[in-house]
Amino acid sequence: MPSKTPYVVFGYGSLIFKPPPHVISQVPGFLKGYVRRFSQKSHDHRGTSENPGRVTTLIHKEDWDHFSGSDAFPDEDVVWGIAYTINPLYESEVRDYLDYREKDGYTLETLDVYTIEDGIENVVVHNVYNPSFVGSEPLAALADRIWRSVGPSGKNKDYLYQLAESVRKLAPASFDSHLFALEDRVRELDDKSGDKTQG
Repeated sequence: MPSKTPYVVFGYGSLIFKPPPHVISQVPGFLKGYVRRFSQKSHDHRGTSENPGRVTTLIHKEDWDHFSGSDAFPDEDVVWGIAYTINPLYESEVRDYLDYREKDGYTLETLDVYTIEDGIENVVVHNVYNPSFVGSEPLAALADRIWRSVGPSGKNKDYLYQLAESVRKLAPASFDSHLFALEDRVRELDDKSGDKTQG
């Protein structure tokens, strides 16, 4: 049975450019006290078991600080994304869809999303102790991993490029220093290799 309050999901990774089904409205916004990092192995979408790619995680800033020895942006704690309001008739179906799509160790939390009226929304926050969490990696090594990785859903770098472009378009003030720096590194690898097929 649908809940009485609207079921709203905050998308911060691929949900920004590949929304969940049955969305009736959406609005850009941001979280405070969190970081978005490419710290989750992807062996089923943007990589393989032998060569896992990297996809984004949303992590409490204080948790990330324990893993951020090589993080180039240790003081950043704002994450831009989109809050999707789901048609209440399909709440259960969308929850099942997200459970499958966002597997590998996460929790569902209710958080404040800023720039949204009455902004308390549901957010998938990754558990840093799940087996696919890799923690902080040097930007150059992470860029190389993403540049080389390909999985059933396509090239890992295309996921990065789509996310970076989508975050830029959210709002005039939307930004993500880590995401944009990582994009620049991967595009440099494209340039060096002569690959002009990037997204």
